Amino acid sequence: MPFHVNPIHFGTDGWRGTIAADFTFERVAQVAPVAAAVLERHYGHSARSRQVVVGYDRRFMAEDFAQLAADCLLAAGFDVLLSESYASTPAFSWAAHHHGALGAIVMTASHNPARYLGLKVKGAFGGSVSPEVTQEIEARLNSGEGVTAQQPGTLTRFDPWTDFCADLRTKVDIEGIRQVLQSGQLTVFADVMHGAAAGGLAKILDAPIQELNSDRDPLFGGGAPEPLPKNLAGLFETIKGHRLNSQGLAVGLVFDGDGDRIAAVDSEGNFLSSQVLIPILMEHLAVRKNLSGQIVKTVSGSDLIPRLAKLYGLPLLETPIGFKYIADIMLTQDVLLGGEESGGIGYNTHIPERDALLSALYVLEAVVQSGKGLGLLYRDLQEKVEFVSMYDRIDLPLASMAVRQALVDELEQHPPEEIAQTAVESCQTTDGYKFRLQDGRWLLVRFSGTEPVLRLYCEGPSMEQVRQTLNWARDWAQGIEASMA
Repeated sequence: MPFHVNPIHFGTDGWRGTIAADFTFERVAQVAPVAAAVLERHYGHSARSRQVVVGYDRRFMAEDFAQLAADCLLAAGFDVLLSESYASTPAFSWAAHHHGALGAIVMTASHNPARYLGLKVKGAFGGSVSPEVTQEIEARLNSGEGVTAQQPGTLTRFDPWTDFCADLRTKVDIEGIRQVLQSGQLTVFADVMHGAAAGGLAKILDAPIQELNSDRDPLFGGGAPEPLPKNLAGLFETIKGHRLNSQGLAVGLVFDGDGDRIAAVDSEGNFLSSQVLIPILMEHLAVRKNLSGQIVKTVSGSDLIPRLAKLYGLPLLETPIGFKYIADIMLTQDVLLGGEESGGIGYNTHIPERDALLSALYVLEAVVQSGKGLGLLYRDLQEKVEFVSMYDRIDLPLASMAVRQALVDELEQHPPEEIAQTAVESCQTTDGYKFRLQDGRWLLVRFSGTEPVLRLYCEGPSMEQVRQTLNWARDWAQGIEASMA
C-alpha cells in the first residue's frame, strides 16, 4: 500500500508535517528559497538587506534541516544569518526585525508531538506573515516556479540569545526580580518541556531558577510539548513538594516546544491557563506599569477580560481564534496586550509576536511588585468586578472529515435551542459557533481546518457546570458520528 504524503500547506502559523513522510529534506529544499523570494517581494522595500535569518528548535534533526535551508538560500543568492544554537521562535522573529532582514525561517513544530517538524515563516517586522504571503508561497511551489541567482549569497553565524535577552531585560525591573529570587522569598520553577525555551529565563535573570525537563529529548517524554495539565505531572509534584517544605511563594512557569506559548502553576498547585494569566497581566501593565493601549482577545477568551478592560478604561477588540489575527491589529494599532486562550500573548512593548519569555518576566514582576501569589492576584481581580468563572477545553478526534461536515451541517441547519438542560440565549458565528446560555456560561464549538478534530471550549460559574456542558457537547457530536456508522 503506498504511503499518503500530504501536500505542503501553511496553516495558522507555518507548515508542519510528519518527519520523513511529509517533512523531508527534498521538500525543505524546495520551500526555503521560494519562501525567501516571497519575503523579498513583500518586505524588500523595508528591509536593510537581502539577509534571511534561519533558526531552529530542539526537535529531531532540526539543526540539520536548518543547515540545508541555509545552503539552499545561499545557492539562490540570499544572504543567510544562521543560528549557532537552538532558541525560541520569538528570538528569531526579534532577530529578523533587529538585523533588518527580509524575515526568518524557523525549523519548529511548536507544541506538536515528536513525529512532527515544521517551518515557520516570519516577516521583516518581527512576526508571523499574513495568509496572503503563505498562499503566495504555496502557489509558487504548486506552479513549480524556482529561484535562480547569478551569484551565491554570504553566510554569517550568530548567537540568537545574547541581544534578545538583553532587550527583554529592559522591559521589566530586572534587579527587583533578581533580589527577591536571590533572597529566597520567591522560588521559580520553569518547565521547558524539553523545548527551545530551555535556559532562557536563567540567561535573562542570572538568578536561581529551578528548570524541569531541560534536557534535549526529541520524544518529549512520550508526550507533546504543549502546556496542558495532562503534560505537567512533574511540575505539579514539584510544586506540591515545595508547598510542604517551604513557606515562601512559588511560581511554576510552563513553556511550549518553541517558547511562544505560556501557562503557569500557582503556589497551591493550580494550573493557570492564559485565561487566568491575561487578566493578571492586564492589571499589572495598566496599574503598576501605567501603560496604555488596546486589549485584543479572541472569541474564546474569558468574559473576565472585557470586564477588566472596562474597569481600567482600555479599548477592547475581539478577533477569531489564532494569534495571526491579533498580530495583524498590532501592525497598525496600539495594542497593550493581545492574547489567545492557548497561551500566546503579545505586547506593544515588543515585536508583534507572542513571546512566552517576555510574558514570564511580566508575570514574575507582577508577583514581586504585588507581594502576592498568582492565585491570590486572580481571586482579587474576580472580586473587583464581581465575576467568578471556571474554564476548560477538550479536543475530540472525529472518525473522518465526512463526520466533521455532518456536524457543521447540523449546527447550521438545526442549532440547539437548549444545551445541558439550559436555554440558549444567542449564537455568535465569528469563528465557529459560540452559544451563550441563560445562566451565564458559554460553549464554543469549532473545527480544525485541516484535520477531523472538534474543539470544544466552555466557561461557566462552576467547574461542575463547565464539565456538564462539555460532556453534553461531546455526547451530541458522538451521537451524530454513531448515526453515520
